Amino acid sequence: MSTARITPDSTVVGPARTGVTPGRVLRSEWHKFWTLRSTWVTLSATSLLVLGTGLVMAAGHEPDGGESGGVGDPVVLTLIGIQFGQIILTVLGVLFSAGEYSTGMIRASLTAVPKRLPVLWAKAAVFTAVTLVIGTVTVFTTFLLAQLFLSDTDMGASLTDPGIARAVAGTAVALTLLGVLGLGLGALLRSVPGAIGAFFAGVVILPEVLSAVPSDAVRSAVAYFPARASESLGAVRQIDGGLSDGTALLTLCLWAAAALGAAGWLLKRRDV
Repeated sequence: MSTARITPDSTVVGPARTGVTPGRVLRSEWHKFWTLRSTWVTLSATSLLVLGTGLVMAAGHEPDGGESGGVGDPVVLTLIGIQFGQIILTVLGVLFSAGEYSTGMIRASLTAVPKRLPVLWAKAAVFTAVTLVIGTVTVFTTFLLAQLFLSDTDMGASLTDPGIARAVAGTAVALTLLGVLGLGLGALLRSVPGAIGAFFAGVVILPEVLSAVPSDAVRSAVAYFPARASESLGAVRQIDGGLSDGTALLTLCLWAAAALGAAGWLLKRRDV
């Protein structure tokens, strides 16, 4: 039976709204996300490292000194600090999902939302929205400030130049999707150390090991690993052996979706 909500002047304004709704689950996860100390620390560290590294690289760049990483790409040069950001945001994604299992808070969350899956989708939505916004602001700010040092060098570029804005935006998208992959791994493995270890082993280390295998087929397959796809998405010019922009974006989306899908499938079938 629905109940009416009565205002202080005894006016009945309609039935009281009760129950679980997508909006309420989303709001709950939003509050959880921002009440974690790790959220503020990791987001701040990501922005500062990407910005600081980009400015140092730009200020120290010598046109003929080979300091551009050997690729002659102004976006790769100025946003080289994104490698730190990818690791930090992945850890944040793991903490946001697997952290509830380590504290036991997940029991309360799933008791309040018996269908379970809305909790995972809400976590993913909140994390994606926040990291995409902060990542986009960070990379565009870093690129523009770095160009103050590079404008008169061989690495001078403008956002209106062909491929520049796309590569900068692609860097932000890749940063976000790798973080979502970390969130999915955390929800899948339910262990902070386990998920972080799996990310480093499978995403960071394994592609480097496979790259040393003297096989063209293996090297071609390595291009579809998340870290390599993110490199392709954030480059102005297509990397040798790398993926096209569309393929790289699709690859990262599929990796993130696979991790979340597997986590959701097990969430419905495993006990808390």
